[in-house]
Amino acid sequence: MIADRIQHHNDVLENGLRVVTVETPHLHSAMLAIYVRSGSRHERPEIMGVSHFLEHMFFRGSEKFRDTVDMNARVEAVGGNLNGVTTRDHGYYYTPLHPSKLEVAFEVLGDMLTRPLLVEIETERQIILEEMLDEVDDTGRDIDLDNLSKAVLFAGNGLSHKIAGTPKTVRRIQLADLEEHHRRMYTTGNMVVAVAGPVKREQVLELAGRTLGMLPRGEAASEIAPAPPPPGPTVHLVEHEDSQQTELRLNFIGPPEHHEDFPALIIARRVLDDGLSSRLPFQVVEKRGLAYALHAGMDTFADVGIFEIEAACAHAKVPKVLTAIAEVLGGLADQGPTAEELERAKLRHRMGLEFALDSVSELAGWFGGTELWRPAETFEARAARVEAVTIEDVRRVCTRVLSRQNLHLVAVGRGGGRAETRLKRLASELPLPR
Repeated sequence: MIADRIQHHNDVLENGLRVVTVETPHLHSAMLAIYVRSGSRHERPEIMGVSHFLEHMFFRGSEKFRDTVDMNARVEAVGGNLNGVTTRDHGYYYTPLHPSKLEVAFEVLGDMLTRPLLVEIETERQIILEEMLDEVDDTGRDIDLDNLSKAVLFAGNGLSHKIAGTPKTVRRIQLADLEEHHRRMYTTGNMVVAVAGPVKREQVLELAGRTLGMLPRGEAASEIAPAPPPPGPTVHLVEHEDSQQTELRLNFIGPPEHHEDFPALIIARRVLDDGLSSRLPFQVVEKRGLAYALHAGMDTFADVGIFEIEAACAHAKVPKVLTAIAEVLGGLADQGPTAEELERAKLRHRMGLEFALDSVSELAGWFGGTELWRPAETFEARAARVEAVTIEDVRRVCTRVLSRQNLHLVAVGRGGGRAETRLKRLASELPLPR
């Protein structure tokens, strides 16, 4: 069995806060992570970026730890590294640490999330505005493939919101907005505490109760499911004259992680891109030399998934790269994987799950982060789902998901006049399933 060496426990404190403990006696480090179902999809458009802004503000100090130096020094002294991340559908705050010093991490993270000072807002605003410059060109146009893709796929839905917001919305956010967002989202029904490492359930529950027992009760956040995008193929090109390459992302709407078809896409992703012997890097990079950067991946939310192919190449090679990628995708949908590819993908998937047993961060995310929306699968249950996939399952799901009608192409690069028109014509002729 994959997880013979671990035990995970799900508990609920008196105030309704969920606590997940993953006991890993074979490891020598621990991880504390606190997850909150609060991301850019939960924001009003006029204060887009407030979740990310609030994440920054937590590190400015709390009632007990008055500034960022005090806060970080205490965690670093026990082997930790205090971090926070905001995504489109959730945020999380975490630190690795020595397992004998778990109480320090709970004290710091607990205080910063429950009693933030929310000071030096204008300084933090400037930091965020600087951070956002990575996503735009010299004229302020968005050139971030992920932002552009989500805007195309989820127009009119919260999933289209930029995680950091826009300069206009970031400048608009005030203390009252941060306080209201904190009151509304940082409640017990909307949060999960997870600890992984050589720890004991009883200790974790005691520390969680002591440091987070004052969190107010509240309901879990809800999301509006996005409407399907218009039938494809669609093309969105942002002209970027200073770029040396064209960046491409082929987006295909797919099922969320808990859907019965998702395991077949796990196999498809590994057949397409799981090392240099996989189909995409071999056919497009190694064999034809058309691109250097090429990646296949999946981005999943509670109600929808995206199968993504991302590449970067010389501007003149765009038609050949897109055609080569489409030929590989079309071949997988038409024939499915070979028996050897199927078994290799299943084996490497199982190995990946086994490798995760050595990572307290992966264990905390798997069992704790998932709990924001649904009970987490065991590793053995996920392996069983994937290992039940057949060649016909992969062929069937790829035919439906990796179709020309389901293609939404986003590109950033230099194309000259009528470049988007030429790309649309090319997309309509790509050798993908109809």
